[in-house]
Amino acid sequence: MQTAQRIIYHYRRRRFILCIVLAILTLIVTLGLRYVTERSDNRHEIVEYSQRAIASLEKVLEPIEIARKSLVTLPGIPCDMTQYQLREQAARLQTVRSIALVKDGTLYCSSIFGQRDIPINQLQPKLPSVYPLMTLSTAGSLLKGSPILLLWEPSSLDGQSGVMQVVNIELLAGLTLQPRPPLITQAVLNVANQYLIGQTIYDNQLPLARGHAEHRYHSSRYPFAVIATGPSPERVALQSLPAQLPLALMLSLLIGYITWLASATRMSFSWEINLGIAAREFEVFCQPLVRARDRHCVGVEILLRWNNPRQGWISPDVFIPLAEQQGLIAPLTRYVLAETVRQRHLFPASEQFHIGINVAASHFHNGVIIDDLRRVWFANRPEQQLMLELTERDALPDMDYRVVRELHQMGVELAIDDFGTGQSSLAYLERLHPNVLKIDKSFTAAIGTDAVNSTVTDIIIALGKRLRINLVAEGVETEQQEGYLRRHGVAILQGYLYAKPMPIADFPRWLAGDLPPPAINNDRHMSALTLR
Repeated sequence: MQTAQRIIYHYRRRRFILCIVLAILTLIVTLGLRYVTERSDNRHEIVEYSQRAIASLEKVLEPIEIARKSLVTLPGIPCDMTQYQLREQAARLQTVRSIALVKDGTLYCSSIFGQRDIPINQLQPKLPSVYPLMTLSTAGSLLKGSPILLLWEPSSLDGQSGVMQVVNIELLAGLTLQPRPPLITQAVLNVANQYLIGQTIYDNQLPLARGHAEHRYHSSRYPFAVIATGPSPERVALQSLPAQLPLALMLSLLIGYITWLASATRMSFSWEINLGIAAREFEVFCQPLVRARDRHCVGVEILLRWNNPRQGWISPDVFIPLAEQQGLIAPLTRYVLAETVRQRHLFPASEQFHIGINVAASHFHNGVIIDDLRRVWFANRPEQQLMLELTERDALPDMDYRVVRELHQMGVELAIDDFGTGQSSLAYLERLHPNVLKIDKSFTAAIGTDAVNSTVTDIIIALGKRLRINLVAEGVETEQQEGYLRRHGVAILQGYLYAKPMPIADFPRWLAGDLPPPAINNDRHMSALTLR
């Protein structure tokens, strides 16, 4: 059998585990979502940064390209006739440091120096070129060693003549490619196999800090790319998680608390009782009551036990008090009433035959028991006499005695169960007018062994006789107890000496004498206990 402490601990443990699991899942999901969102934002920021840098550079190169195409017809024209035009274009473009004209591989005119006569490949080894060219280089005059961007447009088929534009890329890159830590620690301009970082040009390979990643984005209009380097978006997102931890913890604790409140019903013993009633897991048993003088069966007490498929056998001593605490004792009583009425044909159809059903005092409030009896019991017109048994441990003084009077008027008998074990009061005996006092089995067991309890038993018997209340002794297990009670005038007896609690379906066989006599004190843990 399960104990109340074990069952309550079991349900609280399940609720606690569920709350902890959901809180942890909430924490993980919250941090995970925050990580995914932060990583996505980081990637978006890198893309946006690179696209904006590319757009800025393209915007600068667009007028330079237009000017270069208008100057491509000038190579071969004397310098004194083109120098003014070159200077005017350089001044208008602003970002262009100089414009030079090349004829047959010789730079012969410059917007800065005017007339010149220098082989172009001495200044820039990659020139002249048959194809248009964009390349990074270093200045050989004026600001020597400073990085520049060379734009070459050939004007002849052999590529020996053309226009060379020198762009002040150091200033342009400094304005366009500003780092944005911690995500972007370095922005690089990539032209062919050359990389501009600050004032330094690296050939063939980009130097990358350890643990950093590169994100390369190409221009769709010009042969260059922008490379953003820095920690990976995943790493930056991961590093930002500690700052999100307090909020995630608060959210997870809130979810855990809400789960604790929400699971109070579904993951509680009250939910288990409701489920048991709906699934008809409760079994209704009966235990006969016999006349002391001839052992003739005059009634039964209806008992309840619960074979819970999820918890195993649960004693009424466990689930009845918990049902009372949760306000579910009335539904259990209705269940017992309905099952008893459904199987009433198995009992003798006589008004002299009593069927006792245990009822809690709380069921009397506001006349609920009256409505239930009219709907369930009297609507089916049973011939047997109904007796409601109230345990003395219930709050009998708080009962509505107008309901008691109405029950008497309806012909329902009242019995006080376990008499002598609770808070005895002669006043409420007078107000209840019970038909029966049931002597608790602890007093019956003391007969012949315990002088004190035997004396109490004698007092209870004398009290019942004096108040003209019928007496029923519970827990009779020996013929010595039977003889003592019979001699002292107790008319009705109940106990293992006559029958163990049995399914109602077995009662006709017992009544006919086909069932073997019960083994005293044998297999008690399997017996159904009284609904209290």
